[in-house]
Amino acid sequence: MTTPPHIAILPSPGMGHLIPMAEFAKRLVQHHHISATIIIPTTGPPPKAQINVVESLPENINHIFLPPVMNLPEGARPEILIWFIMKNSLLSVQEALKSLTSKTKLVALVFDMFGHDTMEIAKEFNLLNFLFFPMNAMALSFTFTLTKLDQESSCEYKDLTYPVHVPGSVSFHGRELMAPVQERTDEVYKGYLLLSKRLTLLDGIMVNSFEELEEETFRVLRSGTAGQTPIYSIGPLVQCGPSDGADRNQCLKWLDSQPNESVVLVSFGSGGTLSLDQVHELAHGLEMSYQRFLWILRSPSKASNASFFTASSENDPLEFLPDGFLARTVKRGLVVPSWAPQIEILSHEAIGGFLTHCGWNSTLESIVHGVPMIAWPLYAEQHMNAKMMTEAVDLALKIETDENGIVRKEVIEKVVKELIGGDEGKRISKRLKELKVASMKALSNEGSSMESLSKIALQLKK
Repeated sequence: MTTPPHIAILPSPGMGHLIPMAEFAKRLVQHHHISATIIIPTTGPPPKAQINVVESLPENINHIFLPPVMNLPEGARPEILIWFIMKNSLLSVQEALKSLTSKTKLVALVFDMFGHDTMEIAKEFNLLNFLFFPMNAMALSFTFTLTKLDQESSCEYKDLTYPVHVPGSVSFHGRELMAPVQERTDEVYKGYLLLSKRLTLLDGIMVNSFEELEEETFRVLRSGTAGQTPIYSIGPLVQCGPSDGADRNQCLKWLDSQPNESVVLVSFGSGGTLSLDQVHELAHGLEMSYQRFLWILRSPSKASNASFFTASSENDPLEFLPDGFLARTVKRGLVVPSWAPQIEILSHEAIGGFLTHCGWNSTLESIVHGVPMIAWPLYAEQHMNAKMMTEAVDLALKIETDENGIVRKEVIEKVVKELIGGDEGKRISKRLKELKVASMKALSNEGSSMESLSKIALQLKK
């Protein structure tokens, strides 16, 4: 029996990168005669959530935790920390690949947008270089155009006097562009610009999206923007199966007693946090709407991404709610501190809407379960996702901030009511029910994403 091809998968830090890459590995090894090893950078003992993900994988997917990167820059933005960790893990990645080469038929290295410095290492071992792009086709299209944008302008993008058009999608104000390009003098920008220049040197790019969701963007990417680089739509890759957690039964039992499609899930993902003022405005807006809600609440912070590396809050988040809020909303709302099983919640028939930060994993989970959204972006590429969802593909309602960047209670009240009972909410809900079916079809045996996986497998077996 011939030895199966083996691939190394290198996610950058953050559960939002590990989970879709692990799901990709699962689909590839289950449907094709291929095995894999996930190489995971660390900054200390792996968190329980990471361990749970890798230990739940099939036996032909192994994992390696790299030696921890020490002396992290204090107070740095998440994207700076990620670049630092990946850069300082390069030697360990080289050692891991050397070890895998001696034990397996290693044919390819798959990395995400923070790991492209490993391309030279992969070439040393004569490996194929694949980019796993955990964002959408719109963000990839923007990444292809970044080199040209950089050459055409010298100011910070937030100061541009004209909109930035993304081929195959919508236009963005410079301040709406993703976080890695907001500071042109820092290392993250230089690294992301280098990724833009390297895109045409890759053996393939896998995008966690699907043809039916971003048909025009994929068409434009393949018709010239990407050059000869194969672009594979392989999504929607979201975590399946039950999650662990003490709050699981409480949330789901409470949802069991609510009418179908009546509850708004309010969650800002594994990393998002709000200021104290914004927590209070959100609480008052939910109360004024008289709609049912399930709110996953973190302790407030001045930084919107304060929980990126730690999903739990240090203090009891419930202490920061307005006086009497819990008592006044007890019959129609449930507030869960820090964490809840989002997948099971979104799949529950009582859920009628999702107020979301528009992280791409959460957005895909909402699409897969047919849940209409309110777009409330915070950081990373979320502002781009929000604009795409509200303007390009029409799957979410927009939310407006005031001149101080705060979403006021009257705005929250209005948009929550519209999502659950208004004409716009009903129209978006109908569209999402159609896309839910399309997403399932994409991952079925004859579907577009499964066809892409087959093409990747063919490349790996050459």
